[in-house]
Amino acid sequence: MHHPGPPRFMSTGETTQLAPRDPDPGGSYEWRVVTAPPDSDATVGETPVTEFTPDVPGRYRIGLAAPDGDHALTIRAFPAAYEGVDVAGGSGEAIRDRDADHAEIPYTADAAHEGVGPPRVRVDATVESGDDVSEGVGGAGDGGDVVVRATPTPNPDSDLAAEELGVAFVVDDRDVASAIAAGRTNPRDAMTTDREGAEATLRVPAATVPDRLRVHAVAVAREPGREVRISVADAVAVEREGRSDPVAHGSTTAGGFETVRLNQPPAWTEDARVYEVYVRTFSDAPAGERFDAIADRIPDLADLGVDTLWLTPVLEHDGKPHGYNITDFFDVAEDLGDRDDYEAMVEAAHDNGMRVLFDFVANHTARDHEWFEDAYQNSESPYRDRYEWQESGEPGTYFDWELIANLNHANLHVRRFLLDVIDEWAPLVDGFRCDMAWAVPDSFWRELRDRVKDIDREFLLMDETIPYIPGFHEGMFDVHFDATLYFQLRQVGRGAAPAESVIDAVEQRAEIGFPDHAGFLQYIENHDETRYRVECGDAAAAAAGAATVTLPGVPMVYAGQEIGQRGRRDAIAWEHARGEVRERYERLLRTHAEHPALGPESDLERVGYHVASGDLTERPIQADGEEVHPDDVVAFRRGRGTEALVVVLNFAPAEAAVAVDVDHGTTNVVTGEACVVTDGDGTERIAVTDVAVVPIGEES
Repeated sequence: MHHPGPPRFMSTGETTQLAPRDPDPGGSYEWRVVTAPPDSDATVGETPVTEFTPDVPGRYRIGLAAPDGDHALTIRAFPAAYEGVDVAGGSGEAIRDRDADHAEIPYTADAAHEGVGPPRVRVDATVESGDDVSEGVGGAGDGGDVVVRATPTPNPDSDLAAEELGVAFVVDDRDVASAIAAGRTNPRDAMTTDREGAEATLRVPAATVPDRLRVHAVAVAREPGREVRISVADAVAVEREGRSDPVAHGSTTAGGFETVRLNQPPAWTEDARVYEVYVRTFSDAPAGERFDAIADRIPDLADLGVDTLWLTPVLEHDGKPHGYNITDFFDVAEDLGDRDDYEAMVEAAHDNGMRVLFDFVANHTARDHEWFEDAYQNSESPYRDRYEWQESGEPGTYFDWELIANLNHANLHVRRFLLDVIDEWAPLVDGFRCDMAWAVPDSFWRELRDRVKDIDREFLLMDETIPYIPGFHEGMFDVHFDATLYFQLRQVGRGAAPAESVIDAVEQRAEIGFPDHAGFLQYIENHDETRYRVECGDAAAAAAGAATVTLPGVPMVYAGQEIGQRGRRDAIAWEHARGEVRERYERLLRTHAEHPALGPESDLERVGYHVASGDLTERPIQADGEEVHPDDVVAFRRGRGTEALVVVLNFAPAEAAVAVDVDHGTTNVVTGEACVVTDGDGTERIAVTDVAVVPIGEES
């Protein structure tokens, strides 16, 4: 249906785009403000895709008259947040609003964010029978209750306790409409809320639930002397069993219902290991046979230890080898092969236990696209309004990218076109890597998510947003490019920052408001970046690669990284592979697969450590060759369930000996060899060349 999607939680003065879903470009759509807080003068525009800016705090109800009927959308507005506060890496609006002379993309928050960032929240649900409420199980049928629990968490920099955070719930307007249409009681009229300690509870009779009931919530921080701050919203769905299949990650079943955490990344990302393929230089196969060549190498990639392939764009393009300037969104590029070859390659990956990510470009077309060619030559072209235009008469674009033209996402033909592209390719693959996600309106990404997740809940959505934006985990993406960690690893490799700063980079995720369940893609190089070893040397490259595998996130290897490739987009020199580098990555990826404590949902904790650095009063173990500086080394703890590990990374070109303030075993599980030495004072130290991962406590 044309409903505009889930409720929105916003700050006053913030603007959101409103768009009908699954649009008919020839249809009639009309927006209106149905209800608003007293003193509000907020309005909506007259176009089918419009914008809304709440001007006072409170609850707004926005109406949409569409060909399939009337729809309502709830917008909950809070007093303006972050006024005068720079939360670098936390706001996408500043990026999307830059003019055509955009400066270089900032990879990280070079200056620490000021003030206190937003809180976080997690929402869960159970279905409880009247006789067994405390257990949350049993045959509730239509006689029990749906119980939604929101657990807020203060920002790490906040002085507030969890009990002092507010929680705001909103029941999804779509499900309210479905319940009323089915003759059920309006869930909003029947719901009750309660608060006990930190946890807030919403309870609604199961009899009010239509096929699905979605509940959204935010945590609200109100600190003396500070503006209100709201979290990224989380959401849960309660669905009648049989509505969809299969059961999703983070879901449970009870009493004829299934509960689903809507913003939880797919289960398989917990131990995913991604491999990026730059499709046109991955092999020296002739034009038309490159899909086949990729398929031929898939067993070797499986042996390396990766299980997810991200391929740069495979669609027909303008001749630039990167493939992001697309001319035909519905056919594969002839220089790679044909449609059958592409599908055979995907099938080969699946046969080898690997998933495939499609590089989805939604921001622009090539200038060679038939739409643009007509629109550029003719101001009366029917395609003219499908692009953004500058006063100069040139199309909207970013940076110095002169061969593309930005699409106008306020045009219903564009939205219809992109949804058809999604429908064409999503059934063939396991996820989308979404190019330039920061440049595409949120309303489109929210629609994409609902569209693909309603078919396959385990379909992965990964955004390229630099710097990352916490709000993009709110009903949009599962896993986010971590350019902040990437940049910090480069700084460490250059000697411009201490190794311990990589922990700061990971902790920044929570500080700027990412929820704990958000996923992050961790990498040290890709097709846009200079190879790490070229810039920082072999020793630092070994440690940095190990960091992406041992820190909490989804590790990625860029094709050629695993064999010591030095050219960014050059043909992969398979015949000159450095065997020791390949073996190192095999060991790292195998360790990641075998130890859940290294996964993205595992805890990360700082530990005390001391590096042997030449102070003879300590009589340290001396390294051969260049001395190790303490800033070259970092140690931290990873833990999940009963497993706990200490990880030591050494970016220096010489071996380090590191005393760690936890009881640990003696074996580096990456190499399977003993790694503990004793210095002249009898202190046990972990000897580490690039990485040591050692069990804490008794070794198994």
